[in-house]
Amino acid sequence: MRIDLHTHSTASDGTDTPAALVRAAAAQGLDVVALTDHDTTRGHAEAAAALPEKLTLVPGAELSCRLTGPEGPVGVHMLAYLFDPAEPELLRRRELVRDDRVPRARAMVGRLRALGVDVTWEQVARIAGDGSVGRPHLAEALVELGVVDSVSAAFTEEWLADGGRAYAPKYELDPFEAVRLVKAAGGVTVLAHPFAAKRGRVVPEEAVARLAEAGLDGVEADHAEHDAAGRARVRALAADLGLLVTGSSDYHGTRKDIALGAHTTDPEIYGEITRRATGAFPVPGAGGSPRT
Repeated sequence: MRIDLHTHSTASDGTDTPAALVRAAAAQGLDVVALTDHDTTRGHAEAAAALPEKLTLVPGAELSCRLTGPEGPVGVHMLAYLFDPAEPELLRRRELVRDDRVPRARAMVGRLRALGVDVTWEQVARIAGDGSVGRPHLAEALVELGVVDSVSAAFTEEWLADGGRAYAPKYELDPFEAVRLVKAAGGVTVLAHPFAAKRGRVVPEEAVARLAEAGLDGVEADHAEHDAAGRARVRALAADLGLLVTGSSDYHGTRKDIALGAHTTDPEIYGEITRRATGAFPVPGAGGSPRT
C-alpha cells in the first residue's frame, strides 16, 4: 500500500488542480493521498469529486506557524489531518493567515525591486492565479526573469529564505496553539520537514519535545530536503518522544522537482492517524475503503 501524506494543488502553491492531482496520484500507483494546501481546505471538494477508483483522499492542510525563541524565530510547518474544517476558531485563524498572504507578497515584491529585480505584482498575481499567493510564486517569477535557475534556488538567504534579503514576515500561528486548535477540531498533527536546513533555521529538538508534550502526534522524516543523517535524527527523536513517523513527497507539481509518492508513509502509521482522528474521515474513491 502506497501512501503520500503531503501534497499541494493550485488551491495554494502547487501547479496541479485538485482534480488533476488526485488523477496523477492514481496514475503513480498511490492508494492514499493527502491534500495539504497551505492554510486552506478550498481544494478538498474538487479533489473528492474527482477521486479515481480505489484512491483514498485524506483531507488536510499545512498550517503556517512561527516559533519564537532566544536564538530568533523559526518557521514551522504543521501538517493537520482529518480535522473538522468548519470548526470556528481554527477556521478563523486559518483565514487570518491566508488573508495576510497578499500584503506579505506585495512587500516582498517591493524588496525584490529595491534589490534591482524587475519583478511586478502583476507578474506574481498571474503566476498565483486562484491559489493562495506565497513565496513559491515569487520564486517562479524570479525563474521567469532569469534571476535564478529554479524555484529551489530562490529559497536562499540571497533571496526568499527565512531572513533572506527579500523575505517579509506574515501572520503565522504559534505551533503550540496550532496543535491545540487542530486537536480541538478532532484532527491529527504532524510536524513537516523539521530539519530542512536549506529553508533557514531548523526546529530545535527541545521544541519538538515540548510540542510532543503539548499533543503533537508525529514528525515527517522521509522528505526530499532531509538527507540520510536528518532522517535518522528525526527517527531517533520520534522514538524518544513516542511520536509517529511519516514520509511524504511535499509534491507541488512542476514547481518542485519531486514526484508524487517519492516518499511514503507506512500503512500502520496511516492507520494510527485515522484511528486518532475524530473531526473528519478519509474519503474513498469508488471501490476504496475509508479505513485501514
